[in-house]
Amino acid sequence: MGAPARLLVNIDVPNVAAGEAFYAGLFGLTAGRRFGDTVVELLGLEAPLYLIARPAGPRDEAYGSVARDYGRHWTPVHLDVAVEDIEAASARAVALGAIAEGGVREAGYGRIATFADPFGHGFCLIQFTPEGYDAVAD
Repeated sequence: MGAPARLLVNIDVPNVAAGEAFYAGLFGLTAGRRFGDTVVELLGLEAPLYLIARPAGPRDEAYGSVARDYGRHWTPVHLDVAVEDIEAASARAVALGAIAEGGVREAGYGRIATFADPFGHGFCLIQFTPEGYDAVAD
């Protein structure tokens, strides 16, 4: 086989500037490349984060039959972002427009807080103990 596969994270947002303000403000990301005014590459996580402007409403033929809706929705795929200080990161998230969904709670691997971003996407902040996931792995 050739080079290993690389992960790229794409998030549809109704407005790239608003998405950039939220994610760059929350995680300290910086803009890399821009592709016109409809896509921005944000750098600073372990995988680049691409925000893609896609309006809500009628379905996009390229992406199937589901209409895009930026109200809060559930999806089996979401972001978990490990942070050093979950209280500070949670406060930043809410100040930037996220909706907290239950506060910070204890887990066997550390502490976790769940949110919806201003565009309806779910994400979690995690503050690991020194053992992290090893504390709960079989």
